[in-house]
Amino acid sequence: MGTPGNGHLIMASAPARAKRTVFLVDDHALVREWLTNLINQQPDLVVCGEAEDARKAMQGIEAAIPDVVVVDLLLKNSSGMELIKHLKRSHPGTAVLVLSMHEEPHFAKRALRAGAGGYVTKREATRDVIEAIQKVLGGSLYLSQSIARDLAGGFVKERVPAGQASIDQLSDRELEIFELIGQGQSVMEIAARLRINVKTVHTYCGRIREKWNLKSSRELYLEAVHWREARPSSRVRQG
Repeated sequence: MGTPGNGHLIMASAPARAKRTVFLVDDHALVREWLTNLINQQPDLVVCGEAEDARKAMQGIEAAIPDVVVVDLLLKNSSGMELIKHLKRSHPGTAVLVLSMHEEPHFAKRALRAGAGGYVTKREATRDVIEAIQKVLGGSLYLSQSIARDLAGGFVKERVPAGQASIDQLSDRELEIFELIGQGQSVMEIAARLRINVKTVHTYCGRIREKWNLKSSRELYLEAVHWREARPSSRVRQG
């Protein structure tokens, strides 16, 4: 508070509270645009950058140093799960929220294990997305209600592949490749998308067949297609 020469009192204004910064990683431009508009309407949040794949995301995150990264698991030519792991190693103080079409609890468990602080599905209401961002920024765990309910129930309703195998037997990378096989992608397409060589994809496919006692690549393909078709998120996500 100051007192000028004319005797009037001047109240010092309080400094404006800095907004928390959000970086968006999603392979759909429309989703990034929707999230940007939604987040920038909030009085305490602002989008500081966006990317469609892991490489561009890490470049942008290195430059912006955001408070929280909102990331999808399916990215252009890259893996959202691997991005989370890399991000938590390189920027452990940055919060991570997964916003995904995947509604199955095992995806949420893997994301949390990789270092995410929350998991929300794209079916959730707008207010839930903002609440999720606020929660993980505050250091709390956030899960979509349906995900939390299934995790609390201790079971996942899923088709069990041949040999009574469980999807939980697969590593994160194996599950990623299994899903892409179910989408009808070839070994070469999978290698290009994940930026690994074809031999490595064949190695992962061999590990899946061994774990599930599948005798051929065709059996693996059929299991992947059946599993994908049985999932609720496969009926929602387009492309």
